[in-house]
Amino acid sequence: MATRDEPEPRAEAFPALWPVPTRWADNDDYGHVNGAGYYAYFDTAVSGWLMASTGLDIRELPSIGIVAEASCRFVRELSFPDQLHVGLSVDHLGTSSVVFTLAVFREDPDDLLVLAATGRFVYVFVDPETRRPVPMPPEIRSAASLLVVAED
Repeated sequence: MATRDEPEPRAEAFPALWPVPTRWADNDDYGHVNGAGYYAYFDTAVSGWLMASTGLDIRELPSIGIVAEASCRFVRELSFPDQLHVGLSVDHLGTSSVVFTLAVFREDPDDLLVLAATGRFVYVFVDPETRRPVPMPPEIRSAASLLVVAED
């Protein structure tokens, strides 16, 4: 994720872009997307991409991915009816965890994608009964490995 001193990430830097539309209900009383909406966009993109990439309903796997840590840095406002794309990459792929680096981009009228937010999601795979960490399913590991971006 970029710091304030680093250049803003571009959509091309992410191995996957997942489309997420804004909804009327996302706007708050100030006329823009409420901060919690960005986390919903992240979660929707990660879950949707994993399901599409594996061909599986991730809710039916023997272990479940829970968000153990999340962060978001807001860059620009969003508002309904903005059309969004969430960039996904993997910063770390462990035995029972995966760290996603994310970015929300808004389509602008010139067919460009403009950065609106950056974020990070740490997924830990746990047993659905005990909630103790377990190895991630091989299908998830295989899909997540496609998003690993090598350091320059």
